[in-house]
Amino acid sequence: MSVRQRRNSGFTLVEILIVVVILGILAAIVIPQFTNASEAARASNLTSQLQSIRSQLELYQLQHNGQYPTLAQIDGTGGVQNWNNLIITTDATGAAAAGVNAFGPYLQRPPMNPFENQSGVVATGNAAAGVGWTYNENSGALLAVIAAANPSTPLLNATDIETY
Repeated sequence: MSVRQRRNSGFTLVEILIVVVILGILAAIVIPQFTNASEAARASNLTSQLQSIRSQLELYQLQHNGQYPTLAQIDGTGGVQNWNNLIITTDATGAAAAGVNAFGPYLQRPPMNPFENQSGVVATGNAAAGVGWTYNENSGALLAVIAAANPSTPLLNATDIETY
């Protein structure tokens, strides 16, 4: 009669520990790259928005006798969410208008700053929490507001942002 050998199948504790260590190392390498990709996407989105808004401000200036919209025309009734004269149609003086002599709208909706999740706009030099943009009505310069402690700031061009 032959002796039959029985073989236990399965993984040893050492093999399982090696697999867990390898997965941990891979996770430590991959997860930070996804975080950086997310920040880079927000920075790219912000740069694209700034280019679009700035081109629309230039178009507004061309169609409105060389004048950029004033901060009061942009934020409307003091509420910083409106972006009034860039969302409605206006005449050459910047007053609301309709018909053949109307210009705009230049934007479909108020632009949202992806870093602050705000669309408010204030005068340049007045950046604060709860505001998405700063604007200089004399030069038409528009900047994004970003917290100085935001680690993603290096992904952006320093001439595009104002920190608080």
